[in-house]
Amino acid sequence: MLTIQAINAFEDNYIWFIAEPESNKLLIVDPGDAKLVIHAIEQQNLQPVALLITHHHMDHIAGINELVRKYNIPVYGPKTEAIPNLTFPLVSCEGLIIDPVFPPITVLDVPGHTDGHIAFLIDGNLFCGDTLFGAGCGRLLGGTAKQLHASLQLISRLPEQTMIFCTHEYTQQNLRFASQVEPNNKLIQQRIIDTNKLRIAGKSSLPSLLTLELKTNPFLRCHIPEVILAAEQFCGDQIDTPVEVFTSLRLWKDQF
Repeated sequence: MLTIQAINAFEDNYIWFIAEPESNKLLIVDPGDAKLVIHAIEQQNLQPVALLITHHHMDHIAGINELVRKYNIPVYGPKTEAIPNLTFPLVSCEGLIIDPVFPPITVLDVPGHTDGHIAFLIDGNLFCGDTLFGAGCGRLLGGTAKQLHASLQLISRLPEQTMIFCTHEYTQQNLRFASQVEPNNKLIQQRIIDTNKLRIAGKSSLPSLLTLELKTNPFLRCHIPEVILAAEQFCGDQIDTPVEVFTSLRLWKDQF
């Protein structure tokens, strides 16, 4: 059984710790701040094994060099992006073994937010960087709408009980947009209530279950008639394909 915890960084980032409790061995996902990571490692007497990097943005990679110097650990990251100290360049694959105490990892190519973005699926837990957020998705900062839509479709086909670990606490603001897209979706309204309670209590809204995202995240619902209608009303034209629906939603969210 793995232990997963969030290390809060910057204003709304999460650095994820994936630990195997018997050995105290640790995988670190997207370490944007080395000092926070080192402090948590020393407090808990953990043994870092590797860094897992989803994409090249600085709030995900800024701590890599210092952590590599201190712990002499490998860096696993996307093959086509500029990742500091990259030891193992990755593309989509299954059965990646980093250390025998951890289950095999599936690497998914999920471009769109950036052109080379990847995600890590380990023991039913998806570490998806800035591709899929709670009730939302990443901006297009190097990739295309077509790419990001395809990446979200890939994620949507995973088992519905997959746990989604993204790297930003954006759920509340994303739900405000989702409620504009689908004002009659009662599950969105309930998720707003539930998420607000968590945040008021000082708790994270993450991880979320994929099944919840499929029911409340408009970017995974581009085939739903109410979502299509909302996207058409925003762009002022008829829309014929899910990719066009997604593109309209992403432009709308950028302006929201």
